Amino acid sequence: MNISAFSVRNWQFTLVVFAGLAFLGYNAIRTIPLAEDPSFPIPFFIVTAVLPGADPQDVERLVSKPIEDAINGIDDLNTLQSTSRDGVSVVTSEFSWDVDPEAKYDEVVREVNAIRPTLPPGLTRLDVQKVRTTKTNIVQFALVSDTATFHEMENLGDNFKDIIDRAPGVWETEVWGAPQSEVQIKVDLGKLARLRLPLDHVLSALQAEGTELPAGVVHVGDRRFNLKGTGSFDTVQQIEDTVVMAQDGRTIRVRDVASVAWDYDEPTHLTWYNGKRAIFVTANMKDGENVFDVRNAIFRIADDYEKNLPADVKLVRTFDQSKNVAHRLTGLGRDFLIALALVVFTLLPLGPRASLVVMISIPLSLAIGVTMLKMMGFTINQLSIAGFVLALGLLVDDSIVVTENIARHLRMGMNRTQAAIAASKQIYIAVLGCTATLMLAFVPLLFLPEGAGKFIRSLPVTVLVTVGASLFVALTIIPFLASRILKETDDPEGNAVLRVLMGGIHRFYRPALHFALERPRLVVMSAGLLFLASLPLFSTLGFSLFPPAEVPQVMIDIDTPEGTAMSGTNKALNFVEKVLAQQKEVDWYLSNLGHGNPQVFYNVRPKENLANTASVFVQLKQWRGEESHRYLDSLRHIFAQYPGAQIIIRVFENGPPIEAPIAVRVLGDDIPTLRELAAQITHTIAQTPGTRDIDNPARLERTDLSLGVQSDKAAALGIPAGAIDRTVHAALQGETVAQFRESDGDEFPVRVRLPMELGLGSGRNDLNQLDHIYVPTEAGAAPLSIVTEPTFRLSPARIDRYQRERSVTVTAYTETGFLTSKVSEDVYQRLQKMKMPPGYTISAGGQAEAQSKSFAGLGSAVIVAIFGIFAVLVLEFRSLRVTAVVAAVIPLGIMGALLALWVTGNSLSFTAVIGLIALIGIEIKNSILLVDFTTQLREQGLSLKEAIEKAGEIRFLPVLLTSATAIGGLMPLALERSGLYSPLALVIIGGLISSTVLSRIVTPAIYLLLAPRETDEKESTGGAVPVLQGH
Repeated sequence: MNISAFSVRNWQFTLVVFAGLAFLGYNAIRTIPLAEDPSFPIPFFIVTAVLPGADPQDVERLVSKPIEDAINGIDDLNTLQSTSRDGVSVVTSEFSWDVDPEAKYDEVVREVNAIRPTLPPGLTRLDVQKVRTTKTNIVQFALVSDTATFHEMENLGDNFKDIIDRAPGVWETEVWGAPQSEVQIKVDLGKLARLRLPLDHVLSALQAEGTELPAGVVHVGDRRFNLKGTGSFDTVQQIEDTVVMAQDGRTIRVRDVASVAWDYDEPTHLTWYNGKRAIFVTANMKDGENVFDVRNAIFRIADDYEKNLPADVKLVRTFDQSKNVAHRLTGLGRDFLIALALVVFTLLPLGPRASLVVMISIPLSLAIGVTMLKMMGFTINQLSIAGFVLALGLLVDDSIVVTENIARHLRMGMNRTQAAIAASKQIYIAVLGCTATLMLAFVPLLFLPEGAGKFIRSLPVTVLVTVGASLFVALTIIPFLASRILKETDDPEGNAVLRVLMGGIHRFYRPALHFALERPRLVVMSAGLLFLASLPLFSTLGFSLFPPAEVPQVMIDIDTPEGTAMSGTNKALNFVEKVLAQQKEVDWYLSNLGHGNPQVFYNVRPKENLANTASVFVQLKQWRGEESHRYLDSLRHIFAQYPGAQIIIRVFENGPPIEAPIAVRVLGDDIPTLRELAAQITHTIAQTPGTRDIDNPARLERTDLSLGVQSDKAAALGIPAGAIDRTVHAALQGETVAQFRESDGDEFPVRVRLPMELGLGSGRNDLNQLDHIYVPTEAGAAPLSIVTEPTFRLSPARIDRYQRERSVTVTAYTETGFLTSKVSEDVYQRLQKMKMPPGYTISAGGQAEAQSKSFAGLGSAVIVAIFGIFAVLVLEFRSLRVTAVVAAVIPLGIMGALLALWVTGNSLSFTAVIGLIALIGIEIKNSILLVDFTTQLREQGLSLKEAIEKAGEIRFLPVLLTSATAIGGLMPLALERSGLYSPLALVIIGGLISSTVLSRIVTPAIYLLLAPRETDEKESTGGAVPVLQGH
């Protein structure tokens, strides 16, 4: 007894299973996590080290290279890059995507910690960060006030952060834009000089007093007590009372030589909301959480917190990721309903009862699919949503074929039980083979390499589990429902719609098929010529990776020349803010000076603290596709008029992170030579049509100031070695000597600074402040100016390294209307003419590099899919000739797919290629229905031509209905004009149209030419022709 017969005969059991699956699906739909983007582990780590006062060359030599050497010894390392800037080193490492990121992170941390003692002692920061997709913030608040002090704003932000941190599902919260509070110790050099007390003594005393070390353990009787030492400071008076030196019976304390008070560190990140002073509070969520649940919990906390805010402070809810997710889910619901209506329309030939049977399979298959997704740990995101919509056009195929065959057997006079069992048995092998080939087309996508494979994985998984569920439903639930719902007394000719459709088949299709079978070679040659004529469309269309994310948010990056102070960068930021304030399309904007905006998109990381950078996160009122792109182009034209800064509007892009769509990397050792080559590359890119926003990080050198210490004069005055550098560092940068711990456990740095006479409009780091610095001598203190002769010198603004070799990466974006792949190809062809010095090379980065990795893996996946499909066909038909007949349908669909992309102006994107893979599976599925039935008819005694003609007529309807339902299910996606979904839908729709029309003629003609004759069949089966049971 097969599974269909079991389901029909044991209908009570089948009913219970049906109800159980429906309940599980309903529960999964309610509880499965919802997120905007897929969540997956990323073997990508960032080491950040801060060495204040060091120039890029020193940072490269002292910090970046040692860290690179340490990480380079770790197994499975793919790429290693570093950027050395003024006082900052950022080393990024990417490992093989097959490794365990957690274990690899531990290795990186271990290797970095191992070299920590060999790095410069002045490092103020050394940490290793993991890149996580869930690091993306789901909410961003702004605490806005023009009157509250920074200290008040900082306290309010910290309190709000601590409360949000306790919300269920929250992973991490952060406060941005508040200058760091600290306890500042301002040392009087004059007093130190009169006491003949070196500054080192003060620093050492504070460091010793502020170091927290466990004193040990003591025993009192049978009790054991931990002994606590003095440790960190917890009052200002405790710092003031710290003993520096005992001299001539007199104790010298910190208060005798310095003043101690609360103050702020020099700001490195300042923030505004719509031009008003603000600080930001962000939160991201844990893996596997529902974005709506976490967001609602945070907003409930915000509602309560807002009630207790001071009157001059306002809490503004800005970025809310759940709105993007809700928009996608609303679109899915709309597309689902439209697709459902179109599917119902295509089922009219089956009649209302048969249509009802088929329609029940849709929600049940989707419910089983959602259940399986949840069990496998996936979320509902933009890729799984695309998978469900794609599956919507596929999952009714099996149900249609089974239901139509049952209805046909009923019209032949069988009762409902007999018809359900006999029809299911007849079609069982064909349906199983059809679905197996369709699923095999998607299986290789599970093993795509690199980040692109991880990013799209939820799409093929969604299709596989949903289509697999539809197969189960078609072979169990559908026969059961058909045996209970369909009528036994159906008109042998079917309903009016069916009669009209079958009449058209007899009137038009039968003569056309007969005509083709009379001249099969001409038909096949004509089809081949059409396919060959379509092949040039591959190059015409061009390739692309992933499209824009189509969310109503954009990021504006502002970069001024290296060495520009924050005040200079702020002028460019103010210009951008004034423009945005006048835009009706802008809802709000968040400004960041000295730092990038907190992360709000999974593949865009904020820039680290840099005085010459700013960013503005802009919320548009609505994303309108091409209209929004044209609007952003108008803004680019306005921003291009600002001199002295590069202002780039970035639209968020799907896919793995890249530097920019176009990136050219030049590698070599000598910095001046690299700068010269980068300038040539920049000129070449600028001359290429379609490029904009070209960035050459080596275009400008920075000007640094060398103290020029006069060693002879310093020695004559008795200035200790190193005292000048340490004194200047303490005056301009300050030196952290301990931590101040408040009663609630919060810690703040204790920093030693030298007081300086700051004139009106001057800052601590203004050049003229060097005149107010004194250094200790044997006789007291002397002005810095008498032992130094400051001079200006040029130095590289930054030093980039790629795979442990110096490099410069020139980046660019493409103008609206240009395809990145074609512009990149044009750029690289022009660069081939460049003459490179020995030891210098050029390589492609950006989208071209990511695309080569992604499509290289995709090519292997397609080959595996084709072999898998052929294996199933050979196993089913036991004939290479018949397998070739079935597979010959593939070029017929590719023609229509390419034509659909060309007509609609789309490129062959990553998702379009996935659509091609799906199309191959669908085409073969339909071809199997025809060829399998033809083989059955031949085994029942019909001649070759009779079997071909009869099978063509009988199988025309189910093939037409399955193709029509797939087209109807995908039509909403195609009409949506989504850069991510529409190319996939258009490929399948165009391919199915051409394949359905042409294969009804071409496949029978090929079968006539290639199908084995009766003698061949007898030889392959030992002289007997096998007969399949059923009709």
